[in-house]
Amino acid sequence: MSTDSIKVGDAAPDFTLEASRGRKVSSADLSGKPYLLYFYPKADTPGCTTQACGIQEALPALGKLDLTIIGVSPDPVAKIDKFADKYGLEFPLASDPEHALADQYGVWVEKSMYGRTYFGMERSSFLVGADGRIKALWRKVKPAEHVALVEAAAKDLHG
Repeated sequence: MSTDSIKVGDAAPDFTLEASRGRKVSSADLSGKPYLLYFYPKADTPGCTTQACGIQEALPALGKLDLTIIGVSPDPVAKIDKFADKYGLEFPLASDPEHALADQYGVWVEKSMYGRTYFGMERSSFLVGADGRIKALWRKVKPAEHVALVEAAAKDLHG
């Protein structure tokens, strides 16, 4: 799937995933509510920790905007639970080990590091409106800039 597969205005793909702390997250449960799906490569790595902790700090403000946040990585739930516990992450972190949802969003991509090519998760976020459509998206987002971008776009949802 190409990385430009999902665009603003498209219907968000349906999903049901196992998540941290024994939770299950699904698009059906979020029907009629805005939410942010953010895809991150690997739990407890520096960039992913910066991004997740930034979201955790912004939860009160994002909650006032009635925005549900869900992080998605290919990590198994046990690893995600350790990550969530280590940093006190209250929002659900979902496990997409077969990268089925990542494929639908076009974020399971070919990467290259140290001359080695492999497939992995592109750090990208998708803001879904209460109508189930993509309202904003950020590809290859920088962890430290992520929260400010999301907050600004979420405020626009209530414009």
